[in-house]
Amino acid sequence: MAPPTHRRSGHSKRAQFSAFTVYLVAALGALLGAVLLVLSLWRPDAMGGVRGEATDLAAPAGQGGAFVRTEGQSLWQSITGYFNAGSKNARLNREVKEAHVRLAEAVAIKAENRRLKALLDLRDEEVKPVTWARLIGSSSSSTRRLAFLSAGKSDGVRPGMPVRSPLGLVGRVLEVGDSTSRVLLLTDGASMVPVRRNKDDVVAFAEGRADGSLRLRLINLGINPLKKGDVFVTSGSGGIFRPGIAVAVVENLTRDGAIALPLANPAATIHVAVDPIWMPEADAVIDRPAPTANPSTTSGDDE
Repeated sequence: MAPPTHRRSGHSKRAQFSAFTVYLVAALGALLGAVLLVLSLWRPDAMGGVRGEATDLAAPAGQGGAFVRTEGQSLWQSITGYFNAGSKNARLNREVKEAHVRLAEAVAIKAENRRLKALLDLRDEEVKPVTWARLIGSSSSSTRRLAFLSAGKSDGVRPGMPVRSPLGLVGRVLEVGDSTSRVLLLTDGASMVPVRRNKDDVVAFAEGRADGSLRLRLINLGINPLKKGDVFVTSGSGGIFRPGIAVAVVENLTRDGAIALPLANPAATIHVAVDPIWMPEADAVIDRPAPTANPSTTSGDDE
């Protein structure tokens, strides 16, 4: 009989031996697992020491993972805080400016209340805006200082109405369309607003200089009482602008007044409020009770 042509090589024997070893180890592992399972069911307390040792062995790895996770979160928070610091600082600066304006207006209102507290026929009412709108553009390339408002006749806006932002007075409505309006800014050369210092009765006119600043012209000439940093608010003289709205802060002194910077910057303003025209004389007539006597008998006593 001829010998077979195919014989098993040494490589095949090693493969078979390796497979046998793997099977043997797997069988021993399964047997050990079964023994441990039976022992844990029969004597649960007997495995407590083993579990404790295993926990102690795994503790350094767990602590290392917790340290890496904590430090990674701290690093990410530091990186995020670094990139968000700019926006947070800008928001805080804006809030501080608004707080300063609110303080100046509060001082002005307090002074106004001292002057009017003896007039019992006047009542203090909060002025509600006619509408809220957005400043959608400005005439920066023109010699005029105008802005465009996203509200018009359909929103109740009328020419002459004051426009203010959270920081103070922006200007007044100049022309009105159906859905948009043009606003004459405080810094326009044709703008003039009666103002007074927020802490006393120093009155002046705030005139626009068409260069982003205002000229404060004192009504009572003499020794200039102004100081750098003085805040001026609307005085209410002549109507249109109700008293106590923040207008400007003194920057440099002049012979007859000062050069001031407006507190409300239209370039940095998004939302504004359009207030009704303030008419103190009309308010007094409206608030006055109607006469009960015959007008013909009392006409001679009217002043």
